[in-house]
Amino acid sequence: MNYNKPEDLVDLLISAAKHKVKTPLFNTFILAILAGAFISFGAAASCAASYGIKSMGLAKLVSGVVFPVGLIIIVLTGSHLFTSSCMNITACWAKKVTWRAMLKNICIVYGGNFIGAALVALAIYHSGELNYSDGALGGYTIKVAVQKLTLSYPTAIVSGILCNILVCMAVILSFAARDIVSKVVAIFCPIFVFIISGFEHCVANMFYIPAGILASMNSKYAAYAMDHYHLTAEQIGTLGISNMLCLNILPVTIGNIIGGAFILSGMLYVAYKKVA
Repeated sequence: MNYNKPEDLVDLLISAAKHKVKTPLFNTFILAILAGAFISFGAAASCAASYGIKSMGLAKLVSGVVFPVGLIIIVLTGSHLFTSSCMNITACWAKKVTWRAMLKNICIVYGGNFIGAALVALAIYHSGELNYSDGALGGYTIKVAVQKLTLSYPTAIVSGILCNILVCMAVILSFAARDIVSKVVAIFCPIFVFIISGFEHCVANMFYIPAGILASMNSKYAAYAMDHYHLTAEQIGTLGISNMLCLNILPVTIGNIIGGAFILSGMLYVAYKKVA
């Protein structure tokens, strides 16, 4: 067989979770910064590839093709992403690690992801990339960030749940594959669906919203957003750190935890755990 059987995937997941939780904290932090950066590169590239496309469906299709590169790099380099690290809870259920160690691990991963994503947002802003098409990409970046702050709490939570079911499924499918090409395909498919569907990913939003905040400080980008996307100055003015954390990152994170830790990995664990 050129793949791992479904009934073996939970054992592989538990083994990977145990390894992640027992990774030294400094190493975990570095790998988390890298994961936040890699997701952000995928997000930035997907925006650059799709911002000029008028058809929403086609724009989402292009974004869906480009964005998965971030998670592919994360899985193949062993970097630590918060959303997939939510599945580390399976190692606690299997009594391979303590709850305290698991919680400490995901908190460090979350903070590292945020730093990596924010640093890439800052670098993208100063790289001049947002000047594409005379500031059109900068205006689009503002629009994306504003839209994310307008989601209701229930919408953000449910969207976060659906997102992380797919993201964690991509990681689990990568366990099923035994070669790099198969892993890339396995990761690509669920992430393609997640992006086209427009679901919310807390780490990706740690890039999208800070990038929008920075872009909103540029008068040319702000003017483009108002002229072409009909945003008001008041809407653009909502872009800020406190609104980002309270209106989007918090509810999306809650949804991501529910989707990854409890719905997907929880149901797989119950279905395939070994009977003593």
